[in-house]
Amino acid sequence: MVKNVNPVLKEVLDKINPTKEELNSIDKYLKQFISQFEKKLKSSKISAEIFVGGSFAKKTMIRKGGYDIDVFVRFDEKYKKQDISNLTEKILRSFKSENLISIHGSRNYFKINVNSTFFVEIIPVLKVKNPKQAENITDLSYFHVNYIKRKLKTEKMLEDVRLAKAFCHANKCYGAESYISGFSGYALELLIYHYKGFLNFLMAMEKIKGKEIIDIEKLYKNKYEIAMNMNSAKMGSPIVLIDPTYKERNALAALSHDTFKKFQEACRKFLKNPSKESFEIKEIDLGRIKKNAEKSNAEFILIKAETEKQEPGVAGSKLLKFYKHISEEVEKFYKISNKGFEYNEKKEAEFFFVVKKKHEIIQQGPNSRDRDNVFLFRKHHRNTFMKKERIYARDKFDKKIKEFIEEWKSINSRKVKEMHIKNLEIITF
Repeated sequence: MVKNVNPVLKEVLDKINPTKEELNSIDKYLKQFISQFEKKLKSSKISAEIFVGGSFAKKTMIRKGGYDIDVFVRFDEKYKKQDISNLTEKILRSFKSENLISIHGSRNYFKINVNSTFFVEIIPVLKVKNPKQAENITDLSYFHVNYIKRKLKTEKMLEDVRLAKAFCHANKCYGAESYISGFSGYALELLIYHYKGFLNFLMAMEKIKGKEIIDIEKLYKNKYEIAMNMNSAKMGSPIVLIDPTYKERNALAALSHDTFKKFQEACRKFLKNPSKESFEIKEIDLGRIKKNAEKSNAEFILIKAETEKQEPGVAGSKLLKFYKHISEEVEKFYKISNKGFEYNEKKEAEFFFVVKKKHEIIQQGPNSRDRDNVFLFRKHHRNTFMKKERIYARDKFDKKIKEFIEEWKSINSRKVKEMHIKNLEIITF
């Protein structure tokens, strides 16, 4: 069992638990907002109900920058074929709120920046009696909130969820968005309930080696039945967590193997030596990385990319996709010893590479039977050789990484634009 952990966890909870003043301020605003919204619904003769969801409703919210409060507008099923996002926006616009932001997604939702402490997201959903009728993942939120409120009844369990969220957030594993591919808040709530606590959760996660299947409510008879009934695309994550409210859904489908591996390493480190630093976001020390690169005769480069897509979800996924693409391009000509991606949850991201030139690059050419293209290939490459009926070339390479990126950017300007990157620059410091 982990020693000297309780004082650490108590110190962390003191830091991440919302204050009574903050909770009262949010509660006061929500009462006024919901009352105003319900009056607008009534006067517009729109059949819908309001419910507060997310971590605020479930009492699992943590202090991490601004609080995110989810308010759902649950429309009657008769609006199924109507644009409920448009209906929601019309009501919100009638408030004449200057801080209203429309966020595009599979179904548009809206954000109001109330003050520096918190913001509210207004999410239109359909009122469905059965989760199978859901047309959007957000339609399931009502079932998720009610399930968690029934299961997490003690303050100790709620605190353990907060610890899990803070731990994952600090180790960049919190969020189902594609640029994170981690644990959603709902998934962590389910896991804490399943393992009966934060430390049990960490110890269980650290031990997982193959694919883990968790069926909290025993909705399936066995793993074979799960495999037969679940969509194979939903089974690719290292942990398959059957949603207790909708058994055809894997609540951890977004969790990637890379993120889970990183999370397991964080678990091992904390369990071996518990410290509050495990709950604090570590800033990448680019100065140290650059200095170490110079000591080992490697090159360091820092690149900033900007997209025109909406933050954070779409922008983050586009920037991550571009980072992976440029990583592959760099790897063709350099040995990468270190690299990193930092997204600011807006429209920009920075990524760095520590590299050494390969000096000699093997270029693959056409099939040996394709005489015309073999002739052209030999014309462009001096040192060629045949292997398994295909021609290859050994090309010398001696470009510095900065020169390579600048040249690549110029040659691939169209590709960069197609990937929704509107600005790409090398940062010097």
